[in-house]
Amino acid sequence: MRQADESYVEMEELLEKSGQFIAEQLGVEDAYITAGCYAALVLASATVMTGSDPDKCAQLPDTTGLKDEIVFQKMQHYGYDRAFTIPGSKLISVGDENGCTAETLNDAIGENTAAVAYLIQPDQGNAVPLAEAVGIAHSHNLPLIADAASQIYPLDYFRRNAQSADLVCFGGKYFNAPHSTGFVCGRKDLIETVRTHGFIGPRPVGRGMKVDRQEIIGLVTAIDIWLSTNHEVRSKEQDGRYAVLAEGLENLDGVSCEVHYQEKSHTLSNLHVAFDTAISGKDAAQVAQELDVGTPRIKVNTHGKETIVISAYTLNAGEEDIIANALRHLLRG
Repeated sequence: MRQADESYVEMEELLEKSGQFIAEQLGVEDAYITAGCYAALVLASATVMTGSDPDKCAQLPDTTGLKDEIVFQKMQHYGYDRAFTIPGSKLISVGDENGCTAETLNDAIGENTAAVAYLIQPDQGNAVPLAEAVGIAHSHNLPLIADAASQIYPLDYFRRNAQSADLVCFGGKYFNAPHSTGFVCGRKDLIETVRTHGFIGPRPVGRGMKVDRQEIIGLVTAIDIWLSTNHEVRSKEQDGRYAVLAEGLENLDGVSCEVHYQEKSHTLSNLHVAFDTAISGKDAAQVAQELDVGTPRIKVNTHGKETIVISAYTLNAGEEDIIANALRHLLRG
């Protein structure tokens, strides 16, 4: 990123070449780097309404005369699904909180439908499966937009997700790119329209969603590193930090430590520290609060009243010792 700061570039070319690099790495037709996954979803939503028609592109967020409805399963609603509506589109909920059938999803598609949206998660519950939802969208000659923000590990899962729909959106922060970056990948014709709506288009709806050359190179470098990293070694390194934490707490009465592995999470694992509240005199929420206001500040999660959860993913070398010392002081009673 420092090297990128030393030179001026043609931004259009940089976005094109960086997108081609990502596409080659993930086995898709094309990609476009954005100001985070949310921005990717906004640009994708604009794209499915306008296509490549320059007049339609220019009229957003006025959707008069455009197909402006995006169909989305109600049980998949989440805090950021507002992104699908930002360029003027409407989110049409189908099914209920408990699930959706393929027939219900199919019947919800009408003359004003521009696309189907989907939230990719490891466990889809009673939602219509992704592949089936894509098939339903395609049967109506419509694209499917997928939010796969953090679904990047294992690496074959990352690639399968990238290849799973017409437009798939990811957050760069999950593979250690700048927090303010992300990308959308998929069909080349649709990505070309995403570029039109991006911040250097002729009248771009995404003008405020800028990324600079340093961020673009940061994301390209980060995804290159992520896809070439030996994640088994990374997992063992995290285990080593948990071992230090467990050793620092092993002589405390009523305290036990157990590593929990997460099959489809970029963070890989976490450490559950269970303790006897009768001995410590405080529950997990109280321990977490005291860690949070301590010096240095330590952030942990809780699981029930007697367990705190620690992730090594964001720790720097040696910080496990700091956490062990703080916990030893709080849990010894």
